[in-house]
Amino acid sequence: MNDLSQDPICALATANGTGAIAVLRISGKGAKSIVSKAFSKDLTPLQTHTVHLGWMRSASGERLDEVLATIFDHGKSFTGEESVELACHGSPYIQQVLLQRLVEVGCRLAEPGEFTKRAFLNGRLDLSQAEAVADLIAAQSKQAHQVALQQLRGRFSSELQQLREQLINFAALIELELDFAEEDVEFADRSSLTQLVAAVLQMVRRLAASFELGNAIKQGVPVAIVGAPNTGKSTLLNQFLGEERAIVSNIAGTTRDVIEEVLNIDGIQFRLIDTAGIRQTTETIEALGIERSQQKIEQAKIVLCLADSGDAANLQETTSWVQSLKNLHPEKHILLVQNKADLQTSISPNASTEIDLQISALNGKGISELKEKLVQLTLGDFSLQDETIVSNARHHAALQLTAAALERAQAGLNGQTTADFIAMDIREAMRQLGQITGQIDVDTDILGTIFSKFCIGK
Repeated sequence: MNDLSQDPICALATANGTGAIAVLRISGKGAKSIVSKAFSKDLTPLQTHTVHLGWMRSASGERLDEVLATIFDHGKSFTGEESVELACHGSPYIQQVLLQRLVEVGCRLAEPGEFTKRAFLNGRLDLSQAEAVADLIAAQSKQAHQVALQQLRGRFSSELQQLREQLINFAALIELELDFAEEDVEFADRSSLTQLVAAVLQMVRRLAASFELGNAIKQGVPVAIVGAPNTGKSTLLNQFLGEERAIVSNIAGTTRDVIEEVLNIDGIQFRLIDTAGIRQTTETIEALGIERSQQKIEQAKIVLCLADSGDAANLQETTSWVQSLKNLHPEKHILLVQNKADLQTSISPNASTEIDLQISALNGKGISELKEKLVQLTLGDFSLQDETIVSNARHHAALQLTAAALERAQAGLNGQTTADFIAMDIREAMRQLGQITGQIDVDTDILGTIFSKFCIGK
């Protein structure tokens, strides 16, 4: 991506394809006068935030399309530059003809994310807000939309700014001591500074810890439904979805491959994975399905291990398997779910068997409780309404580096570390926080990577 310039750029701002209307965005120095070369009236003297009906014309004066032109003066647009948006008819042919005409009169085609990059570099958005634009466009659930919207509105940026200001005050006192080091003067109360660093560190750790939830909401929460053959895995998937998505049969080994579907619960998107029944088999196709089931367990955030309520041996075997999985994957949520609770032959678990839930995938008993459990496990002790949730991997990495620097500063305050080393760690923490919002210089390659992931037109 090129460096920022005032060159007028243009692109289709709406999705590719046929529609009732399409919007072309033009931004840059002299945008109004450039569009006026192809428009049926002069836009340059017109007031900002006004809409004007007219015709776009070819170089020979031929009418290309009747459009609505919305104009924005410098400093009052999304990019912060003089801008024009043309609402035309949604034919792909018309879109391309008008873009070609705009290039003829002085625009160049925008690169991916260039409009948002200009908004950042012109101070309309900070870097975390600019990244939230892409997240907002990609949001596929209510909660993903909410997390992105909070970031776009500046909630995350505001919290980071408060943290940086506290560290700036701390650093100022430490730096002052360094200026008078020969006079052995202590301007900063060590106990107060220790408390300050501990408080900031706690908040940074909390933000970093929220990334697991934020990433899950952004990407969808993978939930693997596993167990022996005929424990009701496909029936449970169908019950979740309210439709016959998976074939259900009393013949063991019916499901020979993984089936993935999406379920939205309370605004959170769960990726449900129905797996092949896990057992010893010599049948080649079924064995491949079982191997894929094991892979999905590795990838899942939540694992629902189904046991047959009417089969004591299966219940005991599944209980033992669940414990092994918990030992092997302590970072995952692994639930022992006793299915077929509607059967008269249902076996009551003994005191040593830790059943998380009892359900009937066939008649829906316990399904609402199971859905609530999935949401509870995903959210943990975080509140989507009251807390900032981090969903960006770059932000998470910077927060971890911030925490590491603060931990070094904390250790220095508790030990015999000199003020210059403590100051160095505090400056590093401030630098990492500033990298998130772009308050300090951000490497050009990093900016290129961030904005290249945007669609053209944003």
